[in-house]
Formats: sequence, C-alpha cells, structure tokens
Amino acid sequence: MGKRNDRRDRVKDAFQRLRSSIATALGAAENEYARVLAECAQQEFALRIAQTGIAAAERDPQEIGDPGDAAFQAAMREALADRAEVYAEWTAEGPGRLAQLVAEAAPGSAGLPWQEWLGQVGTREPSAPPPELWRIGTAVVPDSPDPQPFPAAVPLLDEAHLRITSDGNPESAEALVQDLLLRLLSHFQPGAVRLHVWDVSQLTGTLPGLYPLTRAGLLTAHDPTRLDEMLDALSDHIRRIHTSALLGGHTSLRALADEKGHRSEPWRIGVLFGNGEPLREEQQQQLQRIARSGPACGIQLIVVDMSLSVSSAIESVRLIGEDRARTSTTGPEAVVTLDESPSRNEVTKACTTIGEAFLARRARVRTFEDLVPEQYWAHSSKTGLQAPVGFNEGEPVWITLGDSSPHTLIGGPSGSGKTNFLFGMLGGLAARYSPDELELYLLDFKEGVSFAQFTPGKRDPSWLPHAQLVGVNVNTDREFGLALLRFLADEMRRRAAAAKEHEVTKLEELRTEDPGGRWPRIVAVIDEFQYLFADRDNVTAQATALLEDVARRGRSQGIHLVLASQDVSGIEAFWGKPAIFEQFILRIALPKARRVLGEQNTAAMELPRWHAVVNHESGVKHGNEIARIPDATARNTFDSLQLELWKQLDGSAAPPRLFDGSNLPVLSTLDDYRRLSAPVPTPKALLGQIIDVDGTAAAVRLTRSPGRNIAVIGSVRVDAVSVLGAATLSLARQHVPRGIKFTVASLLDDVDDDAQHIVEQLRASGHEVDLVGLDRIEATLTEIAGSIDGRSGADVPHCVVLYAADAAQTTLERKDPTTRVSGVDQLRKILKQGPESRVHVIGWWRSVQRVKNTLGMGPVDDIGAWVAFDVHGQELATFAAGQIVTWSPRARRGLFFDRSVHSRPEVILPFDLGEPEVPRQRATEETEVLEEAGD
Repeated sequence: MGKRNDRRDRVKDAFQRLRSSIATALGAAENEYARVLAECAQQEFALRIAQTGIAAAERDPQEIGDPGDAAFQAAMREALADRAEVYAEWTAEGPGRLAQLVAEAAPGSAGLPWQEWLGQVGTREPSAPPPELWRIGTAVVPDSPDPQPFPAAVPLLDEAHLRITSDGNPESAEALVQDLLLRLLSHFQPGAVRLHVWDVSQLTGTLPGLYPLTRAGLLTAHDPTRLDEMLDALSDHIRRIHTSALLGGHTSLRALADEKGHRSEPWRIGVLFGNGEPLREEQQQQLQRIARSGPACGIQLIVVDMSLSVSSAIESVRLIGEDRARTSTTGPEAVVTLDESPSRNEVTKACTTIGEAFLARRARVRTFEDLVPEQYWAHSSKTGLQAPVGFNEGEPVWITLGDSSPHTLIGGPSGSGKTNFLFGMLGGLAARYSPDELELYLLDFKEGVSFAQFTPGKRDPSWLPHAQLVGVNVNTDREFGLALLRFLADEMRRRAAAAKEHEVTKLEELRTEDPGGRWPRIVAVIDEFQYLFADRDNVTAQATALLEDVARRGRSQGIHLVLASQDVSGIEAFWGKPAIFEQFILRIALPKARRVLGEQNTAAMELPRWHAVVNHESGVKHGNEIARIPDATARNTFDSLQLELWKQLDGSAAPPRLFDGSNLPVLSTLDDYRRLSAPVPTPKALLGQIIDVDGTAAAVRLTRSPGRNIAVIGSVRVDAVSVLGAATLSLARQHVPRGIKFTVASLLDDVDDDAQHIVEQLRASGHEVDLVGLDRIEATLTEIAGSIDGRSGADVPHCVVLYAADAAQTTLERKDPTTRVSGVDQLRKILKQGPESRVHVIGWWRSVQRVKNTLGMGPVDDIGAWVAFDVHGQELATFAAGQIVTWSPRARRGLFFDRSVHSRPEVILPFDLGEPEVPRQRATEETEVLEEAGD
C-alpha cells in the first residue's frame, strides 16, 4: 500500500513539473511572438517612413500610422537617428566635395557666377570637350539639421536634353533658359553654338535679351505657327551629319572630334516653349526622333512645359516658386535657388558683343596659318583624313578622305588656282598627320616645278617629310604616271594580302589587328592628269585599267587619288566608262570649272577668284560648300610650314625621290650604281634609268650565254656615249683592278674626247685598257677573235667598247689576202662566240640598217640587248622578237629591250656621267701621272 502511494506521489510530481515546463515554454513563446509582432510593426513603419520621406512623416504622421503607437514611435526614433548620422557625415564633407566636383566639371562660365564672365567673348575651341555640367543655382537640403549650400548644375552639351516644368512661373523658366544659353555662348568661341527658339504663344518677345544674336546668324527665332520648319531644319542637320561626317563608323560628333582633334560642326540648341498642351501627333513624333538622334549630331533640346520622353538622357527641372526648383540631378530632397539673372540691358550688351565678335571673326580674311593646327602631327589617320582647305564666312570648310569619300577630282582652267588649292590642302594634311600616318606621292604633268619645293634644293635643304616621290616636268614622260599607278596597284595588293592574313578587309581593321605594323594612308596627287591619257597607245590603255582598279579597290586599303585637270570631258580614254569617276566622291570646282560637278550644278561659273566649291556628294548641287581659299604659295606660307615640319625629323629620315623630266639622272648619285662592288659572279652593265617610282637602273647581266652583247642604236652622239660610258664604268666597279680587260675603240673623230674620258677613269681605277683607233681596229678584232678559238674562256673577262662601230664598216669589209677573212667577219665571230668565253661587245651604231650590215645574214639575237634613241618603232621590230614597237623618238629618251628579260621595250633616260670619279686605287705610276696631268 505504501509503495503504491509513493509511485502516485512521484507521478504527480512529474506531471506538475511537466505542467510548469509547458507553462514556461508557452509564456516564452507568447513573449517572443509579441516581440516579433512589435518588430514587424516597427519595420513596416520604417518602410512607410522611407517611402514617404522622414520629413513628410514628421509633418503628417497620420498618413503613416497612429502617432501614439509604440512601434511607430520606435521607427521614427530610429529613422531620425539614422538621418542625424547621415546628415552629420554629409554636413562635414558633402557640400565641399560637391562644390569641388562641380568646379571640375563646369570650368569658366559654365560654373562661375555671371558677374565674373558676362560680356566676355568665349575663347574655348569647339574641338575641346565641352563642360560636363552647367551651373543653374545653389542647392540645400532643407530638412537637414544644419543645411549647407552647394552648387547645383545640370548636364547639357553632348550629355542630355533638358526638360523644364514652370508650374505657373513662366518668367522664372525663361530666365533659367536665358542664363543657361548665355553660359553656353560665353564659354566657346563665337559660332560654336547656334540657337533655334520657338514659343507657342509669342511671335516675338521670348528671350528678348538674346535677339542681338540674330543679326550674326547665331539665333533663329521661329514663327509660333511654323514649328514644322524648325523641326525640319533640325532633322535636316541630323540627316546631313549622318550621311557625311558620321559615315566613317563614328557613333557621334564627339567621338569623331576626340579622334580627329577638331569639331567640324557647331552645337545646335533647340529651345521650345510650350503651354502644357500636347503637340500634334506628327510633330510630337518628329520631336521624339530629334531627341533620340540629336545628341550624336550635336543637337540638344531645352523644352519648357512640353512632353518629352525618349530613351536618350533627359534631365528635369521643376520650378516650385519664383526662384526655386527641384532637379533630377540633385534629387527631390534638395531645393535649388536659381542664380540671380543679369538685367535685360546687361544681357543685350553681352549678346551684342558676342555677335559682333562673330561677325568680325567671320569677316576677317583668313590666311594659310589658319589652315594649320597649333600642334603638329596630333591626329590619327586610322579612319580617314580630314583637313580644312578654306573658309566660309570665317568658318573652316573641311575635306575628308576616307571610306565614304575615297578620291578627289579637282577642276579649273589655267590660272584658276589649282596649284594654290593643292598647296593649302597638302599643308593642312601634313600639319595634322605625321609621316607614319600619311605618305604623299606627287606628280605634276604640266611644265613647271611647283612640287619640286617639297624636295631638298640648293638654297633650301628642307623637304616635306611626308613626300615619298615627287615628279615634275613629266608632260612628255607619261610612262612615269603609269609607273606611279602600277606602284599604287602593287601596294594595294600588298595591303590586301596583309589584311587577308589578319582576316580583315579594311585598313582601319588592319591597323587594329596589327598595331605594330606601319600602315599609313597614301595620297597620290596627279596634277594635269589628262596628259597621262593623251594618246591612243599602250600607255593609255594600261593607265586606264590601273586607274580604274585603284579607284575602285583603293578605298578599303587607305589609298586615295587626287586628280586635278582643266577639263575632264575631253579624255577619250574615259568615254563610256563613267564608273571610274563615280569613285571620285569629293569634287572641287575652281572658278569657271566645267564638268567637275553635276550636270545641273553650275555654281563654279559664278565663283570669284580665290574661291572654290567643295562638294562631298559627287557634285550634286545640295552638297555645295563655297570656300575662300587662302594664299598658300606666297613666301612664308607653305615654305615656312615645311621647314618647321622638317626640323622635327630625326637624322635617319631620307628625302623624297625627285624625278625631274628636264634633268638627267647623275650616274654617280644613283643608288644602284653606288651599291656596285667587286667581285661579283655575274656583272651587269648599267645603261640608263628606268622611268619608275624607285628610279631603278636599266641593267643587262653579262652572263656566259649567247647573245650577251649590247647595241646602242641612233645618231645622237651625246646619248650614245652616255650609255657606253655608263655601261663601261659600271662594269669596272664590279671587278677588282686588272680583274677585267677593256678594249675601247674610238672610230670617229667626234667621240675621241668621250672615249678618252672613259679610258682615263678606267686606268685610274687600276684596270687594263687598250685604246685603239680606226687604224688598229681590224688587227685588234682579229686578235680578240683569235683569242676565243678553241678556248673555254678568257683568263679575265674582256669588254670590247665600240664608239661608232659603223664608222669602221668600210675598213673592216676589206678581206685579208691570205686568210680571205675580213674584219667584219672577225666582229661577227666575237658577237656570236665571245659571250661564252666572257668576251662581250658594247657597241654604238648610228642606224638600224648599219647594225644589220654588221650582222650580215646572221641572226639578230647576237645582240641580246639594245638601246635605241632617234629611231622610229617600226624600224626596231626585227630586234624586238618581231613584235610591233610603238615608239616615236623623244629628246634625251631611249627605248631599252633585253630579250632575255623583257616582253616589250621600256623607256629609259640616259645618265649624266658628270665629272670623273675620284680613283679608288692608284695601281700604277701611269695613273698618278694622268691624275697630275688632269689637275
């Protein structure tokens, strides 16, 4: 019984402890639940306070909850504490930091009070990036414990549009717009900012202080009933800029200016005052399109009491009183006190000053110096070339060479200023782009030496650093123009191959993929290019095909043609081929120029002197820009610029090659001649200079092969002896002293001095020379012919130089009574068998028939190479493998053909042998005696 009672007591105690534990747990849960509910309520109140704003919650707590609610009171205390902490940090650093940021982003009139700049004319170039912010007043956060003022500013140019809501304060809105526009106008040079103003409710009177700008064309006030005209004008600007300036792949005028270093278009600000009523649907849509596309084209909108909602950046200003506002930049907590506006009289005076400065700047006669930037070689030609060529009402008129306008056609009659225009254009390009960015190839077909200024001279040692080739006086050397086009075609193919290797198609992409490569843009200028296509011959046919190829494919490889002419209509080679000139998008028409612009475009006929029509639209009338061209050829213009650019070169820079059709190349200065050295396995005889871009020597390799002899054909002594002398002296340089034997035969009294001159130089170089006359020629030839009988070769090479070989024809025709062999037979034997024994003949015959007389019935291929001067082409067919030779003799020009190398003959220039060379080695006493006698 007692045991049962003990168990019952223990059970009761256990249940009691259980009930106590459960009660404790339930109480704790209830307490925790109540705490969670209170915390949730406080967080809910905190969220409502944050959404409403703590200042509004203080002013009207019933909008959030019961002011007596403990959770509300706790949330308010916490919010007030956080605000106090944030405001303490803000008060310590915020206003000062904001003032510093605004000062950095809004320099000059963009950030200073108007008292410090109003009435001054802006000096900032439009090429410089515009300020990021423009001051409108002073802001404070009124709900802060200790409100501290800070400057308030808004972004505008190239950044965002501005939308202003007046809320019944139209005067304040007008004052705000006026002050902003004054800051813009006073910051930049006059003309960099243009204004368009429209007010739905006023015909005149809107922004009256700015009206002095209308006289200068800086402000256009649009009729309130003709909003379409203003919208159309802004839309036309956008279309024009997209189809011209932004064709090179740039996304905006600002990006283009950052790359090119200049801005070719002014900013345009469209100011529209509305009345809160919506525009017509089509007007609103056009306004929205302008708002979307305008910033990239330098067009910003300032709209008052009008709807504007697009994807472009838009800043908002809402007026909340006569001089107070809230802005999207500063946020809803800050209140902006707008800056005090200057008086109407002060604004009018300031705008009058700006307008007069613009008119004076526009009226000032611009000079060549205005075409040149302050800093040389600061631009990149990666996407194209740009340079000013003249001025229109004081503003520069630019030309662009790039993918969109690859080539240029310049037209104007004699005396219209083509040369002056070219000098101005080249000066602007050369000053902006370094030689690594731009190379120039310059060719002038007219009889003049204008481009020779770009090469070193006796009085002026400077040269244009960008020039690689300069050709002057080439009106009779059309082959040089053909050589230039051939060079451009080869360069185009080289660049195309490199682009293919890097898996790109354009020069711009190639330069990106190959930053270490040197890929400058090439500009080839051909003045009076019509001479290149003057005749119906092979030169014209080849030049036409090459020009068409380079014009069509050169644009993608950075090769640009500039062709200048008096009249392109008469070029027969282009009849029926309009596609060639279709590639010349940029057209320049000088006064009285015909057929350069479009058929209906006669603007050039009314041009005064020193002016030009610049057209980037293939000559279509709406693309006309009239430019006044400065004088670029006077003293201290282009020549001074060239000297300054030349001084920036290092000592390793090489001058451009000059091809002057009126002068002969000097043998001793020719690179191919200077590079000759001894000994060589196979020597080559230099005969003249080929008409090509590199100035290559015409050379004949004297191998041990049949026919390796050289004939000079023609009656002109000075040209013939030049070829003989150059060939002989060049062979001598390729052999050590006494490493070659020379037999020089002077067979005509007129050439004795020429032969003697060469002999002296050969002996001074240490070579063995036998000088013979008409009396010894037969015996000498017999001896030489005998030396090659039954022998595999002479001990040393032997060169037989015959001055007027045909003069000995009668003498050589006599047969030896014993052997019945004549001297002509011996000469024929030497010509046929000599080359294989290292015996070569270099001879001059005064006509084709006399060469044939020497060769007799034998094959003409015993003469493997020849140079003909005053000989007509039809006479040379036999010596040119039977092909028809189109050639008319020209002064100081010869026709060269080497049957082992050439498919057709080519034109060469004979050398000016100049003074005798300084001997490289005095081998004998005879040499010294000869030198003393010469002294």
